[in-house]
Amino acid sequence: MANEKVTSLEVAALAGVSQSAVSRVFTPGSSVSPKTAEKVRAAATQLGYRPNILARSLKSGKSQIIGLVVAYLENYFYPEMVERLSTELQKVGYHVLIFLAPVSTVNVDKVISEIMDYQVDGIVMASVSMSSDLAARCAATGIPVVLFNRAHEDKNLSSVTSDNFAGGKALADYLCSLGHQRIAYIAGFAGASTQIDREAGFCAGLAEAGQKLFARAEGNFDYATAQAAARELFATSKRPDAVFVGNDHMAFAVMDVLRFELGLKVPQDVSVVGFDDVPPASWPAYNLTTFRQRVDQMVAETVTMLTTWIAADTPKVTRVVLNGELVIRGTTRRYGDAG
Repeated sequence: MANEKVTSLEVAALAGVSQSAVSRVFTPGSSVSPKTAEKVRAAATQLGYRPNILARSLKSGKSQIIGLVVAYLENYFYPEMVERLSTELQKVGYHVLIFLAPVSTVNVDKVISEIMDYQVDGIVMASVSMSSDLAARCAATGIPVVLFNRAHEDKNLSSVTSDNFAGGKALADYLCSLGHQRIAYIAGFAGASTQIDREAGFCAGLAEAGQKLFARAEGNFDYATAQAAARELFATSKRPDAVFVGNDHMAFAVMDVLRFELGLKVPQDVSVVGFDDVPPASWPAYNLTTFRQRVDQMVAETVTMLTTWIAADTPKVTRVVLNGELVIRGTTRRYGDAG
């Protein structure tokens, strides 16, 4: 029997239950006994029945879909986040519809407008921002928007971030404690709140230790650009003895240039630290000292924000800032130690 011709009424008749029981079995979060669910699913399999999710969403006004906007998928932090967010949302009956935004775009109003056409129940924006006008539009339509790993001054936007300022400061404190005197910084995308806060915290930590940035270059959260920044900072006779790279993705690029192009040893010639603690940071090839963002907690807070807002049908703007953790590995050592 063709799937499109099978109705829930036919499944109910074969299973010996009511049509509403069939609906509950295929509605995430609904209450139904294991025995009833087993009979309904067996009947559905036998008949080749599949529920019409789109029709149900039109009737209920809920699509059970969360729109996710992301730009930097080449950065390990975001594929990991997408996987975990999708898994956690599925546990509570939602699915993720992913939209890719141009990396060079500061805000993604056009993409968000397209997402809203899909009648999503909520929007998560990772590594991108949006205008205040569109934020107000989303709020007016009751669509919750959560910024993931970004902050925004607009009062209509919820956000989940790590304490990037504290992370930057912790890295400065650590490098200064190792005795480094020529400490450089390779920045991320200038418009990103994460970049702004990490650099501010780093400079504050240096200032407390009586130091200031020895040198600075921009990596724009991009591998090739970070490589160019490393060449700019280190292909000189008076080079930095330590460098904080704005995220791990760029730090890998910097280390590759230092070791394989310039013939420098890490950490014997220069200490390198990053930010995020993505999986390759712990690989022996990099073994990177970094500041860990707690992705699991960030995802959990995001899911809670979305589901609470959707269930209440009223805006509840929340801003969560989570503590991170300094992870010390093999790319740093005390300045002046024999290598």
